[in-house]
Amino acid sequence: MPASSTTPISAGALFRQALKDETPLQIVGAINANHALLAKRAGFRAIYVSGGGVAAGSLGLPDLGINTLDDVLTDVRRITDVCDTPLLVDVDTGFGPSAFNIARTIKSLIKFGAAGCHIEDQVGAKRCGHRPGKEIVSTQEMADRVKAAVDARYDAQFFIIARTDAIAVDGVDAALERAQACVAAGADAIFAEASYDLATYQTFSQALSVPVLANITEFGQTPLFSVQELAGAGVGMVLYPLSAFRAMNKAAETVYGAIRHDGHQRNVIDMMQTREELYERIGYHDFESKLDLLFAQGKSK
Repeated sequence: MPASSTTPISAGALFRQALKDETPLQIVGAINANHALLAKRAGFRAIYVSGGGVAAGSLGLPDLGINTLDDVLTDVRRITDVCDTPLLVDVDTGFGPSAFNIARTIKSLIKFGAAGCHIEDQVGAKRCGHRPGKEIVSTQEMADRVKAAVDARYDAQFFIIARTDAIAVDGVDAALERAQACVAAGADAIFAEASYDLATYQTFSQALSVPVLANITEFGQTPLFSVQELAGAGVGMVLYPLSAFRAMNKAAETVYGAIRHDGHQRNVIDMMQTREELYERIGYHDFESKLDLLFAQGKSK
């Protein structure tokens, strides 16, 4: 039966289209559904759920592989329920030691409306990508992780990125060799974590047949390169995983401190989103209008 003209476009297909339309594609982290709507309002064509963000923001835990697949899926569902901007998800090492675990992760992400994910080559007891002491699995094991993810997707448009932390562990040449093995296993793109200069990104971009993602996270090993600088190095995607989250946390600490110290919030009111701004961002008045209509219909009966 031919597809209907109203058949919805998958999230993965939307992500791939955004990647074609915007080079490099800016992908901004959204710590919750409200931030996803704000990112969409700002004009971003793709958004992101960070594993470290789920751990710190939703659970109050460090980024050490403690959170589970269900923890991530909860945040994914809340975002995709209200925001149609394609969502890229951090799945750490795949949430399990076997291909079956990775397959379950991929299928669940597609079911919950994600557009793609990245899976990494650290050992199960992982660390933040910009911390020392990282340990990685063999190249073959990482390639097997990628193949398991690719084989599991039932939407061919779902976008799978292989992240390698090998630059910090074994150097650029070893990381590039590992990236090439991941591409051969079916990865749609490569995430070269903790790259320290533009020349490194250019090396990856020139050697690989797929897009390269640059993780421009604050206070890490990678300088805060601009989109223009990264474009010159051939980068295809630029990720800002926790920028708004960091700003939100700093603002919250400032407000809490002021209220406790001053006994009122008058000195920090200018830092706050107004009630009307919040209502407008989440479509409050549209919901209220529907409620008014229902009440009016009830009274007319």
